[in-house]
Amino acid sequence: MSLRLFKSLWGMEHLTYRESIRQIAAAGYDGVEAPVPSPEQAGEFIELLQEYKLAYIALIASTGQSLQQHKETFANGVNRAAALNPLLVISHSARDCMSDEEQSDFFRAAIHEQKAAGVSVGHETHRHRAMYTPWNTAKLLELFPDLRITADFSHWCCVCESLLPDQGKAIRLASERTIHIHARVGYAQGPQVPHPAAPEYALELKTHEDWWKLIFEIRKAGGYEITPVTPEYGPPGYMHTLPFTNQPVTDLWDTCLWMGNRLRTVLAN
Repeated sequence: MSLRLFKSLWGMEHLTYRESIRQIAAAGYDGVEAPVPSPEQAGEFIELLQEYKLAYIALIASTGQSLQQHKETFANGVNRAAALNPLLVISHSARDCMSDEEQSDFFRAAIHEQKAAGVSVGHETHRHRAMYTPWNTAKLLELFPDLRITADFSHWCCVCESLLPDQGKAIRLASERTIHIHARVGYAQGPQVPHPAAPEYALELKTHEDWWKLIFEIRKAGGYEITPVTPEYGPPGYMHTLPFTNQPVTDLWDTCLWMGNRLRTVLAN
């Protein structure tokens, strides 16, 4: 099984599609992770991916004030994404404040929509969303055997204020259902350490790498040919900044590149 590295366009919004995709290709990434482009830009976006021989992972989100609006925006997003033939779709799905019944209703409808669209969807383990904790995610995964996730365990560290020492069972189940990894290192007080190479966060880095290795081991045993991973670090105000200046404490591009190179060493061997 091989590692496929993707670069998110998050934090590259100041560049044109051509500038960002050219930079990503030159850095040796295998693909681009990005929101579904507008109908006016979709043609150019796909042509650039083909020109630079990069794969595509689409990012969508359900939105709205009601369950029905979340279901409708998910259906619209997954169908727009499917039209671009992505490797897979990442979805920020439902809400943390929805009741168990509402979340079940949403994911029942979502699974139906993604099957009809013919795409694989990894519902992201994300704050603010239905999969905001290990235990709520486990409950949904147990309820829906066809449900798959994008594993971003950094959010769980933040929500649970820990490195999840008591959540081994939930992490194992989540790992078994993972189709994509967001390789960002979180810590007890936030979803993103200032820099994953900093020695003061060595324990956080090792803990996340152990989780990612587990996912790789499970997928390798399952006969999968590839595992896509995005070293997804965010710009200011996700990234730490210096007080009174709003200057980022690290360079976003270099941070993602360091994490990608580290992943090649840790996961590809």
